[in-house]
Amino acid sequence: MNKQIETVINYHNRTKHSLERYAKGPETLDWEDQPDQFRHFSGCEIITLPTPGAELEPLFADLDKPETIPAQPLTRINVGLLLELAFGLSAWKQFGPSRWALRCNPSSGNLHPTEAYLISTGADYIAPGVYHYVSHDHSLEQRCRFSDNLIDSDLLIGLSSVHWREAWKYGERAYRYCQHDTGHALGALRYAAATLGWSVELQADCSDEDIARLLGLDRTDDFKKREQEYPDILCRINTNCGISPPLPSGEACPELSRRGRGEGFQKSTNHERPQYIKDLIEAAQSGAWFGKADSLRAYHLYNWPIIDEVAIAATKPQTEEPAWQAVRQPLLTSRCTKTATAIIRQRRSAQQFDGKMSPMPQADFYRLLAAVLPTTAAFELWPWPPKIHLFIFVHRVDGLAPGLYALPRSPDALPTLQAATLADFDWQPVSDDIPLYHLDTGDCRVVVKTLSCHQPIASDSAFSLGMVAEFGASLAVAPWLYRRLFWECGLIGQTLYLEAEAAGVRGTGIGCYFDDSVHELLGFKGNQFQSLYHFTVGKPLEDKRLETFPAYGHLNDID
Repeated sequence: MNKQIETVINYHNRTKHSLERYAKGPETLDWEDQPDQFRHFSGCEIITLPTPGAELEPLFADLDKPETIPAQPLTRINVGLLLELAFGLSAWKQFGPSRWALRCNPSSGNLHPTEAYLISTGADYIAPGVYHYVSHDHSLEQRCRFSDNLIDSDLLIGLSSVHWREAWKYGERAYRYCQHDTGHALGALRYAAATLGWSVELQADCSDEDIARLLGLDRTDDFKKREQEYPDILCRINTNCGISPPLPSGEACPELSRRGRGEGFQKSTNHERPQYIKDLIEAAQSGAWFGKADSLRAYHLYNWPIIDEVAIAATKPQTEEPAWQAVRQPLLTSRCTKTATAIIRQRRSAQQFDGKMSPMPQADFYRLLAAVLPTTAAFELWPWPPKIHLFIFVHRVDGLAPGLYALPRSPDALPTLQAATLADFDWQPVSDDIPLYHLDTGDCRVVVKTLSCHQPIASDSAFSLGMVAEFGASLAVAPWLYRRLFWECGLIGQTLYLEAEAAGVRGTGIGCYFDDSVHELLGFKGNQFQSLYHFTVGKPLEDKRLETFPAYGHLNDID
């Protein structure tokens, strides 16, 4: 075990919650010093995007076959829609004097550590350069102006994280939540792109250093101390994917075909960057940079150096990634008749559930689970074999006995999961449509509530689940795969959020749970498997005390 892997594993074990103690966090919260959710760079040219809120024709069910959705032209209006539907505001809530924004991409504690950047290589809609997206104002701040157009007219999105935003509330465990949020942001970007007939291709070969150089995150003097951003991922938006007639079953957008269908993860033997990435970095390094980040708050009461330690240990180098993609399989039919834009904008995190709800229809339950399988269109952007599997506590689902079930997201994982879990589990298949297995029968509500830091949202729902990672084998390959495991969890979570809305219910992610108690319940020993994220779905109870306001009504007030 090298030093970096040891640091990551030590961090993970240190930041586990247990029945005896919670991971280290702030003893008090100064709500007057809550980090600003909206980053601004002073001294930049502001590019106002077209008015948000436009509806698009594709239904949410149409996203099952994104290749059938006509591709929209690459214009400022459509780029604005992409950013809004992925990272923009969905509503404002108010209780008394307190007012807060909700976004299309969820975040732990609504703290939003993820920042989004647009990189234009030269197109009619905007000058070539690097732009920071401000969701509050639905505008772009030009951070860098390239000296000239590049050969390809590409649209790229870069994501980064401000770790302190989460650490302010969650202390040492915050690094985990930042990675969850990156996965949610990737999912939000995928769904937003699909509504436009576009697709997302992860530029997974890139090193963190290259992303930082491209986005200007290496310009340390442009950021306040302890408020710096850490590079996450670079995404290429393919804007000519919508086609007619549909491709044959099992085929994907031609722009994605170059990924092929290889197997497994491979270490890089050739660390050369693709030429267009070289060109982008050179353009950024030689371009004119503008602006400095405003302070997110005046002072910091607590410091969590272990977050910086694990971030350094999990830094990703330049790699040569596999060209893997699951063959597309038909998805169980969605009964949703709403547009995709409506579902995306109505997504919320449930705060409480109706514990006396009628059982969830079995067809809706199966559809929800089928949607997170790697063979579906939602995971076309994910170029790696699945490493996350679901253990599901069913409370109220029509036709299913309450109890514990499992959904291995890869057939190859089934025997390994069976061998690693309790011998009493029967592992009986319960559906011909999805790889769902019954493990044990019984009322799990009290146990699940306890495991989820005593939160009733885990027991008052139709079902809750734990996302279990192939942990030890992944980290044995590279320490930075720790981040990717959480990203995969977030991508699954974002799919569940939207599928729940489409089914007429609601979901919410659960980051607080007692790690090793979950492992003990399932029978896991050691680091072979670890639970990294929990999620729950049910009928929401609305808080009538809260007022709801339009997402961008404040822009009209300014006008």
